[in-house]
Amino acid sequence: MGSLDDLLPLATPTADQPLAGLTLLLVEDSRLASEGMRLLCRRSGARLRRADSLAAAERHLRGYRPDAAMVDLHLPDGSGLDLLARLAAARPRLDVLVALTGDPDSADAALAAGADAVLLKPLGLAAFQSALLAHLPAHRQPPARRPVPAAEPSPDPRALREDLEHAAALLGQDPAPFDYVRRFVTGVARSAGDRALAQAAHLGARPLAQALHDRLSRPAAL
Repeated sequence: MGSLDDLLPLATPTADQPLAGLTLLLVEDSRLASEGMRLLCRRSGARLRRADSLAAAERHLRGYRPDAAMVDLHLPDGSGLDLLARLAAARPRLDVLVALTGDPDSADAALAAGADAVLLKPLGLAAFQSALLAHLPAHRQPPARRPVPAAEPSPDPRALREDLEHAAALLGQDPAPFDYVRRFVTGVARSAGDRALAQAAHLGARPLAQALHDRLSRPAAL
């Protein structure tokens, strides 16, 4: 999975697009969560790039300095806390560092690592915009903000299927990285509003594999 670029023509914030001109690096392994973030950025006027692992994020950061970074705490090659700590200590520091998690108990650790804010998945437009605007400098603030629309982006069925196929493939490995898959599927299930899948992720590898198989056997339901 590579980067996602949403290049938008607006360069200054407006009431309709309060984050216009902002460049954001998203470090997120879920395609579903990334597609949701792409839609939030499009509505807000921000420019998005995505890295799906710590290694990919490091490659981005060697040649690209975003205004803000949003980092998932559970990544395939390590903890997002390590990246947050490094970015928080860097000089010059990025304007905004946000931790993304499906686990409310992770908030204290993320703030201790240097995050300015912690957002729980799935993200809504109001929380997304507020977390960034609260920490941007004055010259990056819009002159006014319009009320956030009530409708939120719907889950992308193609991105959801890609995430489920990825999780199923990992469970088929020997040995399977079950702890990572459990966390990954739990986050995907929260974003998709699938409580049964989230529960299956905590019942063990076999029940989770069966739940993934059932959903992938019914593509129309995705």
